[in-house]
Amino acid sequence: MGVSLRAEAGAVAAPKARGELSEALFSAWRTQGTLPRLPDPAPGVDAFGEDVQLALYACYELHYRGFDRVPAEREWDPELLRFRGALESRFLDAMREHIGSPADHRELLGELLTEPPDGTGASHFLLKQGTLEQFREYVVHRSAYHLKEADPQAWVIPRLRGHAKAALVAIEFDEYGGGRGECLHARLFAEMMDALGLDPAYGRYADWIPAPALAVVNMMSLFGLHRAWRGALVGQFATVEVTSSPGAARLAAALERLGIGPAGLRFYREHIEADAVHEQLVRREVIDPLLAAEPHLAQQVAFGIAATCLLEQRLADHLLSAWHRGQSSLRAPLPV
Repeated sequence: MGVSLRAEAGAVAAPKARGELSEALFSAWRTQGTLPRLPDPAPGVDAFGEDVQLALYACYELHYRGFDRVPAEREWDPELLRFRGALESRFLDAMREHIGSPADHRELLGELLTEPPDGTGASHFLLKQGTLEQFREYVVHRSAYHLKEADPQAWVIPRLRGHAKAALVAIEFDEYGGGRGECLHARLFAEMMDALGLDPAYGRYADWIPAPALAVVNMMSLFGLHRAWRGALVGQFATVEVTSSPGAARLAAALERLGIGPAGLRFYREHIEADAVHEQLVRREVIDPLLAAEPHLAQQVAFGIAATCLLEQRLADHLLSAWHRGQSSLRAPLPV
C-alpha cells in the first residue's frame, strides 16, 4: 500500500543550502513520490565543512522535529538513508584520521577530570573578557543541541541492558526535568535565550550556525541512531558530563558579570550541581557495567570520548579565532 507524502505544517523552516550536497537534498526531499538519486560526496570533500555538515544535520533533523513542507515519511526514505550513510562514512573517516588509536577510556576520562590551571577554552574567554554579544553568539552555537538536550542520548537506552540502562535512564530523567516540564533542561536553555534577547524557537538559528558547531551535534546523532555505535555514544555522554560542571560554573559567572538576571542564570546553575553528580554516575554506573557485560565496546567508548574532545576543540578554536580577530563567530551577524 502506498503512503501519501503530505507535507507537515508548523514544523521548522529548512535552512538554506551551503553547497552541492545540501542543495541537492533540499531540492529533492519536497518532491512527491520516489526521491531521485542524490549525489555522493566528491573525493576530497571536506567532511568537516559547511556543505557536508549541513546536509548531515538536515538528514538527522528528520528524526527529531522535521522541516516545514517536508513529508514526515521522508525520515525513512531509502535513498535519503543511502545518501546519509555516504556522508556519515566520510565524517567517521575524518574523525578516525584525526584521532588515530585513542588511549584507554579510563586514561582519557582521568585527563578530563583534571582541569588545567591556565585553561584557554571558550568558557574561560567568556568569563574573563567576553562581551554580551559574544556570549549571545556562544548560546546560538549551542542551541543546535541544547534545545533538544539529551534527545540524541535517549536513542541509546534500548541498546543498553541491566544496570547500565537503569543508571543512564536516571541521568536522562534529570535532563528532562525530573518529570516536570518547566524544569526540562531544553526549556531552561530557551529561557536563557529569551533573557539574552534571542529567539528561543527550535531551529531558528540554523542558518547562522557554522559547521564546527553542527559537527558536535551531528556526532551525537550519528552515534545515537546507530546501535553499532552505542559504546561511542556512552563515551560522548560521559565526556559531556565530566566536563560540564566546571564549564557551567564559569559560564554562570560570566553571565553574572554581564548583568544577566536569574532567568538567564538558571540553565548553567542547574548544570553546576546536576552534572557533578552525573559524571560519577556515568563513569561508575553506566560505563563500568556496560563494559563488564560487553568488554569489546571499550575501544568504542574511548573513540566516543576522543571524538567529542576533537570536535569540541575544533569549535573552541573557531570561536576564539573569530573573537580574537574582533569578528563574529557566526555565519552572519545576529539580527537586531
